[in-house]
Amino acid sequence: MEWEKPDPPVVLRAIEIYVGIAYGANPPRGVSAYAERLRSLPRAEFYASPCFEATPEADPTRFSLRLGNRHYQHMKLVVERAPAGRGFLFRVDTHDLHACPDPTAPDYGDFRRLMAVNRSLGQEIEAAWAREGMPTFKSFLKSDLERRQVI
Repeated sequence: MEWEKPDPPVVLRAIEIYVGIAYGANPPRGVSAYAERLRSLPRAEFYASPCFEATPEADPTRFSLRLGNRHYQHMKLVVERAPAGRGFLFRVDTHDLHACPDPTAPDYGDFRRLMAVNRSLGQEIEAAWAREGMPTFKSFLKSDLERRQVI
């Protein structure tokens, strides 16, 4: 299904918000380089950039940008097709659930604390996007529930 991806300036603003919350005023040079590279691309080449992980490869419905945060380098900004729609959503993928150690492992407690920090940062980033009118999964659910109540 064809879907309308956000215009590059919208994605660049989402990156700016994400990075500001995830790192504060001093993001790592590699993270800043993503935005610089993307900003330099013509619109037609934006989503084809190797900065993005496109999933699935053949007809992507999700574009991930590994920006990390000051505690964990694997967290991602995700642009994905809205459920059953032609629009898009922004989401933070904490990218840590698959790596959680066994509860008997010595570093289990530390990793669970890291997961809590990642979740908190993700929620803060998504709330900031929503305040700027950028669609998130949570805002999609809210509007979907409101729409269903009218029916």
